[in-house]
Amino acid sequence: MKRNRHGRAKILTIAELQLLFTEGLPSTYYRCLFAVTLFSACRINEAVTLLTEDAYDFQGVVRSHLTIRKSHTKGQLGTRTLPIIPDLQAFLAAHQPEAGDPYLFPGLFRGTHLHPDSAARVLRKACAQVGIEGASTHSFRRTALTQMSDQNVPIRVIAAYSGHRDLAQLNAYLEVRDEQVLGAAASLSMLSPIVQGVGKVMYGDNLTARSQTESDVSFSPL
Repeated sequence: MKRNRHGRAKILTIAELQLLFTEGLPSTYYRCLFAVTLFSACRINEAVTLLTEDAYDFQGVVRSHLTIRKSHTKGQLGTRTLPIIPDLQAFLAAHQPEAGDPYLFPGLFRGTHLHPDSAARVLRKACAQVGIEGASTHSFRRTALTQMSDQNVPIRVIAAYSGHRDLAQLNAYLEVRDEQVLGAAASLSMLSPIVQGVGKVMYGDNLTARSQTESDVSFSPL
């Protein structure tokens, strides 16, 4: 967990996301910004450098896909075109009146975009207000990619979404939760041999002939 800007960004729970978006983030502008980082799993620098035309057509209507340009990505590895799901579409539609020219998230001065550090300061204040510790602007990206992994989305599909070329680097983003480790351990129960007085507890007719007559069981590993 991140503390005093050190460590890994926290994976946010559904309850924490709800708190941030309803009680923490101060405006439609910032709610849309962090919705973009969440639903596109992009980096904060990729979000703040988005052009208005990357999200809206010439009539100001939200596009079907969001374009994250190669020139704005880390390492400039390639342009990503990601579907805008209805959840993100709603935030973008609400934000449209505040979109700038040329940037989707304009800065204080004409023709500039919001600085990533400014976004980070707003998020830290929002987290403090709702009692969330350990989150950073990177939390939305990590949360999104971990959610995809939890839903068994293939790792190569996740990599295409996130822009990772190195699958080992992507794996470092994905959090393994305690309950997942417990579930993995519990799944081993099906391998348990039936031994009198040890291991699985069996009753009455559920006892096999072998378990009734033998006091030990030997088995070959799979």
